[in-house]
Amino acid sequence: MAKFICTKCTKVFSDGNEGAKCPQCGAGYPEVYEIKNSDELLRKEVDKIMEEREKLGISNLIGGLECVIINTERRNQKKAAQELVSTTGLEYEGTVESENYHTCILRQPGNADFLIRARRHDCNPFREINKAVKTAFYPNTRLETLVFKAKDLEKFVEIQQERGVKFMTEDVIHYNDYNFIQTMPSQYTGNSIGFIEWLKEDREYFNEGTRRLEWDIRKPDRPHLKNIGKLDHCATRVKCEDRDAAICEFLSLTNYHFDFAIYVDYLNSITNVARLSDNEYAMVFTAGISPYESDEKTGPTEKFVHNYGHRVHHMAFLTENIEDTYENLKKDGMGFLVELVGSEDEGLKQTFSQPSEYTLLVNEYIKRYGDFDGFFTKSNVTLLTAATDNQ
Repeated sequence: MAKFICTKCTKVFSDGNEGAKCPQCGAGYPEVYEIKNSDELLRKEVDKIMEEREKLGISNLIGGLECVIINTERRNQKKAAQELVSTTGLEYEGTVESENYHTCILRQPGNADFLIRARRHDCNPFREINKAVKTAFYPNTRLETLVFKAKDLEKFVEIQQERGVKFMTEDVIHYNDYNFIQTMPSQYTGNSIGFIEWLKEDREYFNEGTRRLEWDIRKPDRPHLKNIGKLDHCATRVKCEDRDAAICEFLSLTNYHFDFAIYVDYLNSITNVARLSDNEYAMVFTAGISPYESDEKTGPTEKFVHNYGHRVHHMAFLTENIEDTYENLKKDGMGFLVELVGSEDEGLKQTFSQPSEYTLLVNEYIKRYGDFDGFFTKSNVTLLTAATDNQ
């Protein structure tokens, strides 16, 4: 039985007839169509968003990625922070206690900041979307928020609220060194998009009403960790039927553009890339070409979303001397979903770690060679997508 989506009311339903009508609002063709992703429909929607964005002046108010917020269970927070400083180039800067959070701050020159958080209270707007087949014991764990640099944040929020965007707070929050706001979790990705307007050159997360905590998190003396650089991209896995909406939502909130998609038909998977510029952090969205049927029939992408929910699957770090780094990470005890794939001749080498038991996230280590001007190769995408079937 085919699955259909109604573009009028966004209802997704199954029907055995070609001329299916929406059971919710009664709409038919062309508002109702069978779900099978293609770039033709997406690019039409993207063009509308880019036009609206320019008209509203959004493009001039938002910049690149500033920080990543990962929330964990309280029992796992210190372990998650220690794991990240032991498997990346990030350094531990300190922990801050505020009214609602304990936050570990991890930093590296030229990289986005990583804030590893645990809530001090049970109120969690992400809790419902964290419920999935394999996440029952992790109701608070996910990469929650990707925070982008903003200017004239008050104006930006006013524009987005007029568009119907919902934020976690009614107004921008004003701190000593920055202003901040973030959206409610997306119904398509489970991600929140945050916006930070720095008021001083020194980026400081310690504010009035917070205090420093002395936690023993230490960077191990492992020379190969210096090979691991900045965050290259994060990849969010979404349902087939949410692919277009997820990408369009992100583009409408940022200054990014849709670049390209790689289709891997036999794995029922599409990898979609949104970019700001060639050398800056990219957003990747992976979805099925057709919707979930069963773990056996659907392929690794839709299987992951079924088992873990829509969420960020992996964080990719640019890595020099990737062969040596990979071998040393294995000696350190890191497990991998796949061996190194790609080659210098192809312009790209990559691998996926096993998912973290503390954050549920996979680390990707990626090396681009010489003047390689592509973002991915189809062969690498195919091998890495297939590897996630091992989760």
